[in-house]
Amino acid sequence: MNKATQRPVNSPQGAVQGPPQPAVGEPKVAARKGVLSAFRPDPQQGDGRYPVAWLRISAPQGATPSATSRCECGWHRRAFGRKRVLALIDDHTDHREHCPLRNPQEGRNTA
Repeated sequence: MNKATQRPVNSPQGAVQGPPQPAVGEPKVAARKGVLSAFRPDPQQGDGRYPVAWLRISAPQGATPSATSRCECGWHRRAFGRKRVLALIDDHTDHREHCPLRNPQEGRNTA
């Protein structure tokens, strides 16, 4: 250890600190009350559907439009410029029709 980093035991910096004090606004008895909502069933029962693919389009006035298409299957595309963004919208729509997560091929009869 470096002599500059060593501190004498009897110096104020080497003093033992007391127990940590709660931060301002920190709840003191939160553990006693518990969180009941964590064990309750979700009151909003869905129909079993969930998002799989997202299309985000940004077209600020006076700037170059951009778009991002993502899917949980690994599909990820980006486009910049009006023509390419319009093409990405078409590709995103096509991907939704053929995505293996939305249209499982297992058990399906092929023609």
